[in-house]
Amino acid sequence: MGFGKGHHLHLIDGSAFIFRAYHALPPLTRKSDGLPIGAVSGFCNMLQRYVEGNAGSDVTHVAVIFDKGSHTFRNDMYDQYKANRDAMPEDLRPQMPLTRRATEAFNIACHEIAGYEADDIIATLARQSREAGGRCTIISSDKDLMQLVGGGVEMFDAMKNRTIGVEGVEEKFGVGPDRVVDVQALAGDSVDNVPGAPGIGIKTAALLINEFGDLETLLDRAEEIKQPKRRQSLTDNRAQIELSKRLVQLDLNTPLEFTLDDLEVRDPVPEDLLAFLAEMEFRTLTTRIANTLGAEAPDINDTPAAVAGAVDVPEAPEIDADQYEWVQDTDALQVWIDRIYERGYVAVDTETTSLNEMRAELVGISLCVKAGQACYIPINHKEGANDDLFGSDKLAEGQMAEAVVLSMLKPMLQDDSILKIGQNMKYDAKIFARCGVDVAPIDDTMLMSYAQNAGLHNHGMDTLSDRLLGHTPIPIKSLLGTGKSAITFDRVDVAEAVKYAAEDADITLRLWQHLKPQLHVKGVTTVYETLERPLVPVLAEMEMTGIKVDRDTLSRMSNAFAQKMAGLEAEIHELAGRSFNVGSPKQLGEILFDEMGIEGGKKGKTGAYATGADVLEDLAIEHELPGRVLDWRQLSKLKSTYTDALQNHINAETGRVHTSYSIAGANTGRLASTDPNLQNIPIRSEEGRRIREAFIAEEGKVLVALDYSQIELRILAHVADIPSLKQAFADGMDIHAMTASEMFDVPLDQMTSDIRRQAKAINFGVIYGISGFGLARNLRIPRFEAQGFIDRYFERFPGIRTYMDDTVAFAKEHGYVQTLFGRKINTPEIGAKGPQAGFAKRAAINAPIQGTAADVIRRAMVRMPDAIADQPAKMLLQVHDELLFEVENGAQEKLIETARDVMENAAMPAVKLDVTLTADAGEGQNWAEAH
Repeated sequence: MGFGKGHHLHLIDGSAFIFRAYHALPPLTRKSDGLPIGAVSGFCNMLQRYVEGNAGSDVTHVAVIFDKGSHTFRNDMYDQYKANRDAMPEDLRPQMPLTRRATEAFNIACHEIAGYEADDIIATLARQSREAGGRCTIISSDKDLMQLVGGGVEMFDAMKNRTIGVEGVEEKFGVGPDRVVDVQALAGDSVDNVPGAPGIGIKTAALLINEFGDLETLLDRAEEIKQPKRRQSLTDNRAQIELSKRLVQLDLNTPLEFTLDDLEVRDPVPEDLLAFLAEMEFRTLTTRIANTLGAEAPDINDTPAAVAGAVDVPEAPEIDADQYEWVQDTDALQVWIDRIYERGYVAVDTETTSLNEMRAELVGISLCVKAGQACYIPINHKEGANDDLFGSDKLAEGQMAEAVVLSMLKPMLQDDSILKIGQNMKYDAKIFARCGVDVAPIDDTMLMSYAQNAGLHNHGMDTLSDRLLGHTPIPIKSLLGTGKSAITFDRVDVAEAVKYAAEDADITLRLWQHLKPQLHVKGVTTVYETLERPLVPVLAEMEMTGIKVDRDTLSRMSNAFAQKMAGLEAEIHELAGRSFNVGSPKQLGEILFDEMGIEGGKKGKTGAYATGADVLEDLAIEHELPGRVLDWRQLSKLKSTYTDALQNHINAETGRVHTSYSIAGANTGRLASTDPNLQNIPIRSEEGRRIREAFIAEEGKVLVALDYSQIELRILAHVADIPSLKQAFADGMDIHAMTASEMFDVPLDQMTSDIRRQAKAINFGVIYGISGFGLARNLRIPRFEAQGFIDRYFERFPGIRTYMDDTVAFAKEHGYVQTLFGRKINTPEIGAKGPQAGFAKRAAINAPIQGTAADVIRRAMVRMPDAIADQPAKMLLQVHDELLFEVENGAQEKLIETARDVMENAAMPAVKLDVTLTADAGEGQNWAEAH
């Protein structure tokens, strides 16, 4: 049958099938030779279901279309196109040609063309089908193909079992298929690295296109747009937007190397198909298909790999919020508990009144035991749903008492045989802990994603759901509102809360099913199991303990800072020759560059001079006024950010400050601290160090601080293999004095504090890839002199330059760098050009060193609770390379001995460093004394 009028063409997106199969199954190998076959197994099952599902249908032609290589004509247009895509997993690479063979074994046409994407081939075939008067169904959910819909062309989302027509495209993009490329050109695509127009997303792009008709008209009439940011983005980036349109526009005239007759539907040839399945050792699938075809199945050994061939790709139901259960009584809850015990795991999520775990009140709990099977147990929703914060305090109908719910769930939540799965599980663990429930053991999908993809994207649930499940969760703003009129979750209508909360648990379970197997595939299981997951309960305990802060001390400091700022203002006004608002960048710029005539002033788009810290630091080398302004700004920041703000963070019930640590906040593994941020308290200035005086021990107790001594320099000496540095650490020398002596040929007994200070700045600067420009700014010396220091440093320690070059080369080849403990830190910008290139290289060079140091202290923190369990002490804070404890007075010596042993041996046995780690200890009634 030819490709004439009345035909029905099916075009299958082969890559989508492969990746869906790969991610749905755990890693599988063929027993006979260890060949990875998991993706091939899933792919064959999907093809078999396709063939069975379309037997006797009106489909006349079918083809599976693949990508051939990663370089296409779009890379010639824009070398950064798809540059930030994850590298293909190593165990998937050998399976790609096998999926082509599988397609041929099923007697289905399969095609790929060098230099073009599969989407271009599909687009060309869809056009030919439309012009021939037939019908074309594209089996894919790829949004890039939606521009083809209409005029006899539709899409079919096999994951959700739904057809996507013109209305579906309009729902996705806000425009019809003929304007999809215009919207995509404006919005860009971070996944494919299509730049688009900065600051313009899908919704805004659709509004603009609907208003102006098409992209070209919009760009020609951009000056008519009232919103200044949108107008500026379009006018400044026109060439980039036009390039983006060429990138997203599919080629409708791809040169095809086959005829349309080659795509006619054909029945499988039994001996060919069964021979291939037998070769793959898919025992069960071979038997099943042989029975379907009425043929004799080949003899295959009963191997694990063969049995694995029978595993179907899980067909998770579509996420449907209307299908979730509202649990209102003990009988219904007991059914869920029984299901959990049968399953052995459960995804759990809490709904509360606040993001602050120490102040939040529990509103409800959601559970999920299987994709699509989730429930919500409302507890403290108030009557008068969606009213403002001053609504009724009476509980809404259809809820169980909190005490009853917790008493029923507590045995399960604390049962070691039941795995509790969460997204950012530390939050939920703290909520439950405040209710008297210690949740364990746990798995955390946020941390699984972080272990695999640090540096590529954030790891919030919405992002992961969009990327991995193709589903946008119900936005919390749709329930709570925004701004002053926002309500808390206890004011949300229970029926609506069920949809939102249960969906969270459902998505979390689906993410877990996707991410858990990938830990092994990507080689980061050890990282997750030793550095991420066990840190959750440790941090939760630290955060709940908190640290006592003296409000009176903070108040006195605020007053002192205010007085000193006033004195600095007087000096600044005298140097300027007149009074002005020191806090006004605009007025400061006019003083410096117009009135004082200092050279180097640069005006921004607003017409005001730039007076950022970098500008002032450069000017401070030669002028006194900029230096005084920097001092004033630092005091202003200390006052507003710490001595004033910290008073608002003191918990009324505990009298302590309870910071919150983000495990997945920094790409390198360093912890981040928020509400309040205790990581960035300045320690270089006397005023900054004084802030720590406000952090005090409870009566009868003392604070103890242990701080790794120059841990990053020690790691540098190890990884760069620098004998002189390693020997200096072994001999217990002053490493900065030794470096100064090496660089400047100054004997140690003639060392001055100024020379040592310069060497210290270089030592730490080199780790962070500092430039001569940056070092000049730090030391307030001429740039040529600073560059000379750096050049001399590399001459004295050539191993450092070798390490840097090797690390950058590794990053460019693999797309990531690694810590000594196996943490992968992705470097998607390593191939960038221009100013971004220098930053990306510096980040890649520093990441293994800073990341290894972060891993070491994580290992110490994970081991610490057990080590000090029998002592009257608690770990309170982690700040960079320091751990702070509170211990009963008289017990500090034993604590120091124990904690030091844990910290100094934290790398062992996983990594044996050439340089010993040392931890310095101090104690006092406040943090400043202890540090």
